Amino acid sequence: MKQTVVNGVRKLLPQPVVHGIEEVYRKGRVQIISAKYGNPARSLRVIAVTGTNGKTTTVNFINEILKESGLKTAMFSTAVIEVAGNRKLNDLNATVATTQRMQEFFRDAKKAKVDFVVLEVTSHSLEQHKLATVPVEVAVMTNLTQDHLDYHKTMERYAAAKGKLFAGRPKFIVLNRDDEWFDFFNQFQAGMQKITYGEHADAEARIDHYKLYKKGSEATIVIDHQTKLELATALPGKFNIYNMTAAAATAYVLGLKLKDIVEGAANLEGVPGRFERVVEGKGYDVIVDYAHTPDALEKLLEAAKSVTKNRVILVFGATGDRDKTKRPIMGEIAAKHADRIMLTDEESYNEDPKAIRDQVREGIERAGDTVRMTEIPDRRDAIAKALSIAMKGDTVLITGMGHEQYRIVNGERLPWNDGDVVREILAKS
Repeated sequence: MKQTVVNGVRKLLPQPVVHGIEEVYRKGRVQIISAKYGNPARSLRVIAVTGTNGKTTTVNFINEILKESGLKTAMFSTAVIEVAGNRKLNDLNATVATTQRMQEFFRDAKKAKVDFVVLEVTSHSLEQHKLATVPVEVAVMTNLTQDHLDYHKTMERYAAAKGKLFAGRPKFIVLNRDDEWFDFFNQFQAGMQKITYGEHADAEARIDHYKLYKKGSEATIVIDHQTKLELATALPGKFNIYNMTAAAATAYVLGLKLKDIVEGAANLEGVPGRFERVVEGKGYDVIVDYAHTPDALEKLLEAAKSVTKNRVILVFGATGDRDKTKRPIMGEIAAKHADRIMLTDEESYNEDPKAIRDQVREGIERAGDTVRMTEIPDRRDAIAKALSIAMKGDTVLITGMGHEQYRIVNGERLPWNDGDVVREILAKS
């Protein structure tokens, strides 16, 4: 096995989950399907963003900066798919698009003669070699925190899967200098240039200072100790400062004009299901967010608390057929940060919804506070209850589903969108 250093400790990289005959099969299948479509990605300039959290927003930031620079783009993210300015919600409701769907996207991008393709890349797609025929010019890492251990089994294997994006020696590598797994990803070499970002003193795109507002954020970024960028976005939260900085660093290594980086970042008014305000004029805020990992939930709750005058009322649960170990952790985080909790069902897939709730509640109980929790299995009823008790200055935070247009319950795909449900409930009240 290959040795590497993770956080100063030498470790053995485990063998990937996909190996042997299955690995050969997957690679061959991707190559065959790609050839069927004429290997469209080979002629495209591809920017790929991976990580646990922040991928979708970072991809959207990069896309807006490229367009502000006068470039034609195609973007494939969990929330939105866009080709040459034609946007649509991504309603696949799947972590990884099929190989055929991705090749159709590359074909459409090539036909539209785009200058850049910006991709959100998951560990699953990397493990399954779905980018085997895609030459990545820029590889971007947001962060690595606990997720998908149902699939990868260990954090080391999860990191190894993400590392496949950087192992191909892309021209440019963009890394989060503040991330716990920075040392692991820093071992990979770029063909031309590597740039780091974050608050760390050694970050080449350093977050010098920032301000957080209820409906936005500002940050001063210093690049190479001399170039100063004053960035502003309509997206709130410190985590979005990092997403914006990752995009700015990407644009910088590509040689885009500084004014286009600033204007492009400001152009992004929001991303579906990412700290999305779904109603206005109620005296309280209702925010829908995709947060479905411990780290994402904690950062989201901290951001919500920082801009909320009164209470944060959290409606949340956990997804079935996924990493079970994170459920009590998320329960603990909810109990630590939320003022009221509506524990409810999310997507159970093929699991018993009650068993999922029990595991989340275990964490809430571990935190020693169930008084502020109400368990309401039906998600619509849970949202309605949260809205009914919301008062002026409160924030109702609904997490886990984000932009998604369907829920999978007992193996059945049901139409659902948290934002639409909120609007329906309020329209009847």
